[in-house]
Amino acid sequence: MISLKNQIVLITGASSGIGAACAKIFATGGAQLILAARRIDKLDRLAKELVETGLIPSANQIHLLELDVRDRLKVESALNTLPEAWKAIDILINNAGLSRGLDKLHEGNFQDWEEMIDTNVKGLLYMTRYIVPGMVNRGRGHVVNIGSIAGRQTYPKGNVYCASKAAVKVISEGLKQDLLGTPVRVTEIEPGLVETEFSNVRFHGDAEKAKNVYQGLTPLTPDDVADVVYFCATRSPHVNISEILLVPTDQASATLVHRK
Repeated sequence: MISLKNQIVLITGASSGIGAACAKIFATGGAQLILAARRIDKLDRLAKELVETGLIPSANQIHLLELDVRDRLKVESALNTLPEAWKAIDILINNAGLSRGLDKLHEGNFQDWEEMIDTNVKGLLYMTRYIVPGMVNRGRGHVVNIGSIAGRQTYPKGNVYCASKAAVKVISEGLKQDLLGTPVRVTEIEPGLVETEFSNVRFHGDAEKAKNVYQGLTPLTPDDVADVVYFCATRSPHVNISEILLVPTDQASATLVHRK
């Protein structure tokens, strides 16, 4: 088991949901956290919570980045201007992602498509491209990509979202092949139904529609997913957990769920 004490962990989409849960569990392991998200106010609140609850002994162990991963030049600037003490990133958790809309492909919204592709695919690529070379040069590192069961199984009206998560799966597999011969590890975590802001974002803030997604079943929590991410990151260096499909007991496939 690897100790995470003083390892630098960068988490995208860290302001809520799975990203925030990852921040908390990695904090318990003594990691130093770079928390990146668009909503700096939420990052500030999370950082204060980590310190006030004692998960992080000092605010000096947290570095916040107000960052939209869709903007390549801003990603480049943010990473290139990190303070020297924060540049040697040990673990990258590509968590930033979203779904917009639930429409038939021929009725889809172009803006929704672009937001999903730019965040889920291009944003992940940008972060990976700028961070992984340093891992290779230092001879250590781990990339954890948060995919989805939707990357394995397409479901009705999920077309572009499913395609973006299938891309995460393929990119993860390709990155692992390209890094063969280096000590850098690559893991893809593929959650099923997780109760976060995901459905609220998908339905453009319609809380009632979002609530119905999880009605009658017990979904995963962000902590459930973060626990699995932490497990993968703390295995012995010769062990790489390439992928994990993680679903609630009430879910058998992307579309087959048991509701009470």
